[in-house]
Amino acid sequence: MDATGTTDMILQAKERISTKRRVKGALLRGLMYFAAALTTALLALIIGYIFYRGVPYVTWNFLSTVPSLLDDNIGILPNILNTLYIILIALVFALPIGVGTAVYQNEYATNKKLVRVIELATETLSGIPSIIYGLAGMLIFVQALNFGTSIIAGALTLAVMTLPIIIRTTQEALKTVPDSYREGSLALGGGRWHMVRTVVLPCAMDGIVTGIILSVGRIVGESAALLYTAGMANQILSPAKAVMPGNAGATLTVSLYMYAKERGEFNVAFAIAVILLLITFAINISAKLLARKLKR
Repeated sequence: MDATGTTDMILQAKERISTKRRVKGALLRGLMYFAAALTTALLALIIGYIFYRGVPYVTWNFLSTVPSLLDDNIGILPNILNTLYIILIALVFALPIGVGTAVYQNEYATNKKLVRVIELATETLSGIPSIIYGLAGMLIFVQALNFGTSIIAGALTLAVMTLPIIIRTTQEALKTVPDSYREGSLALGGGRWHMVRTVVLPCAMDGIVTGIILSVGRIVGESAALLYTAGMANQILSPAKAVMPGNAGATLTVSLYMYAKERGEFNVAFAIAVILLLITFAINISAKLLARKLKR
């Protein structure tokens, strides 16, 4: 076989391989586009159906009054306030501990065995069902610490529950910061804490905010743990009373469960779901804006 025939065979083989690669690449791209479209469609369908069922029942009276069986009135103002109280209190306790743990693991820890123990504890906490957190919160915060069934007991329980999310997301965000940034800060005479505070944390702010958003989603959507710790009371509490032991209060998710499961009023449950979605969207947008401002 002459050189020309060999060259032609090689070119034909390359063309066949190239055709197979193009077909395979097009197929994989099609599957990715389909997966992305399906995910987006499912999200739009769920949100659209919730708004379709719930928006007609969202009124000013529904948002601004207290529920009363005597007056046959349905209002969720106490539930909205209790939800906001629990979010704020839980984040106040969980954020410093979670971010501090991640910073210690990534920037300060030299004992690898201790780091592995902390990571094992974090992974174990993230795999515990929420009902177990509720039972533990009832035994520790409600009974042992004498907080009673209260907002503060529920918030502390959810703070422990969200710690793994904040720790893992912050740790992954810290790992994305280039080591050259750290070396440059230290070479300029800055201390380790100054380097962490002014260089590392601002660069990792996007990941930290992601952890906050995921934590808020976990807090807003939790009901099982709160049934054991925060209670089901529908009373308006001031911020000062909300942090005091003994003041119980039902959140929006607990109220949604009661209306849907116990009373069978699904229209009210969908209306509460609309409010939950709006609160979650508002908090997520606020967190993104705050992160952008802090990063600058």
